[in-house]
Amino acid sequence: MPTNNIQIKSNNHRIYRCPTEKKTELLNKLIQENPDANILVMCSKNPEQIKEKLENQNVRVIEDKELVKDKDLSCDYLISYDMPIKAIVYMARVSKSVQKAVMLLDESEQKALYAIETLLGRAIKQETLEGFAYPVKERKTSDAPVRKKMTKDDIKEVAKKRYESSTQEKEKFEKKSDEKAGKWEKKKKAPNKFLGKDENGKALFSGKSGERNHRHDGTPKERYDAPKTTGKRINIKARKAKED
Repeated sequence: MPTNNIQIKSNNHRIYRCPTEKKTELLNKLIQENPDANILVMCSKNPEQIKEKLENQNVRVIEDKELVKDKDLSCDYLISYDMPIKAIVYMARVSKSVQKAVMLLDESEQKALYAIETLLGRAIKQETLEGFAYPVKERKTSDAPVRKKMTKDDIKEVAKKRYESSTQEKEKFEKKSDEKAGKWEKKKKAPNKFLGKDENGKALFSGKSGERNHRHDGTPKERYDAPKTTGKRINIKARKAKED
């Protein structure tokens, strides 16, 4: 339904926040406050159940599918009991009123209101009547301890202790115990000793390196020192080709 077919003024078009379990009570209250108005109650389903709970049985209650059947339907005061399935259906509801239109809206229906306001091109004014407010949700209390609020003197005291601890000299490295220190020390190698000869006449030594550093008879080998003299130096000039 196009928005330009809505005849009511924006100030007469509003939403009453109300929990679902209190909608019938609020509906009877609104009907009682407007005894001379031609009131029409719209709902998306179960109009008979809503009709049974009304104190004024002369008020007409119809569901959304009746809008298509009765094109000439109109009223002075339209009350939407619930949120319709589609936003365009709500626009069709409001177009039937010539003076005032309200909707009873539960907190769970608030998200669906965005589509209606987008189609309408403006936000619908919301109001909470006394005794019909949404229930207050209890905040979950945390088991974590509440942090005590510090005074200026407490903050200064903490800062002073931190400064004193940071200025104290501290050992850069912890002293290792004697057992750990001795673990990584370089062990001294025992000298290779000549132990004699085996039955085959081969010399025996206390270390493995003794076999390569001693002769067959057990006497130590003479160390070979590389010659300190370098190779013959060649004069660069002597290598140049003679000019003709």
